[in-house]
Amino acid sequence: MNPRTHEKAAATPSQAPKTIAIACQGGGSHTAFTGGVLQALLSNIDPARHRITAISGTSGGAMCAAIAWYGLLQNDPERGVQLLESFWHEMSSHALPDAFSNHFLVWLQRNSGYLALPEISPYHLPVAAQNYLANIIKEHIDFPQLPALVKSTSPRLLVGAVDVLSGQFTVFSSHHEEMEKRITPSALLASAAIPELFRAVQIGDDVYWDGLFSQNPPIRGFLGGQQPVEAKPDEIWVIQINPDKLQNEPRQIGEITDRRNELAGNLSLNQELFFVAQVNEWLETGWLPADHFKHVKVRKIPLTLKLDYPSKLDRSPAFIDKLMAEGRRVGTKYLHRFSQT
Repeated sequence: MNPRTHEKAAATPSQAPKTIAIACQGGGSHTAFTGGVLQALLSNIDPARHRITAISGTSGGAMCAAIAWYGLLQNDPERGVQLLESFWHEMSSHALPDAFSNHFLVWLQRNSGYLALPEISPYHLPVAAQNYLANIIKEHIDFPQLPALVKSTSPRLLVGAVDVLSGQFTVFSSHHEEMEKRITPSALLASAAIPELFRAVQIGDDVYWDGLFSQNPPIRGFLGGQQPVEAKPDEIWVIQINPDKLQNEPRQIGEITDRRNELAGNLSLNQELFFVAQVNEWLETGWLPADHFKHVKVRKIPLTLKLDYPSKLDRSPAFIDKLMAEGRRVGTKYLHRFSQT
């Protein structure tokens, strides 16, 4: 891992640290960028200035968020940094058969418009890939240990998914009253269950698909419920995978597919952020009581590399390393810019 440095200015004793909630958008392999950003934040945040009180994620963003949260639970952010590095190393396609199949899958996706191929349901395929992902998650988070680690004052983790049958948005939470809605390997797999690739994940009587169809990522949960005002974050930092803007009109079929995917991925994110903006506006106009709500600043940490949709399936080591390095660079630059504000 490349060394990461950040000068930390000391806060004056009268300043309380700002409370921060981090929201991690989903996006397949592109969320290796999220892993790098989280590494930079965990390593370099000055606890006298900023304190992470909650983190959320969807799909690949949920995996990164859960690992970072696990380090925070143990009061050991550097452990989270190491686990993120290990997780993405394990996710990369190092072995020759896996590397070949990864290359073929990305090539197939990029050339799908030129090939007449039958559509195959994931229910007609083995569940080896899903089981592989489950095993990697369990290697990096000691789930049986969580009940002893999660306290009422611990940072919260929110993970987004959607109930396939009812269409209801579901947020699995580290502090949920229902045990079935707590953080488990199944909850993380549900958030990453892309319908074209994976079978739906059953939890209790319900079956779930990828959280990209619901809240990408969950943000309203940072502000809602019966939380007292002091439990709500001062700022929300969004690690955004899909770009908001595009310079030129997409005309080629590949460009159209890429942009359609980006807009779909941002649809629920923008709805989540609209909720925050609405609460801020109603608070300023006096329509909401200040003893229950407060103004929350939203900041974005975007992935700005030009990447196509098929690369979200690319697990080649070089590509994953590139994204993680970019995340560390952007995360460190972000902290340098905003840690004084």
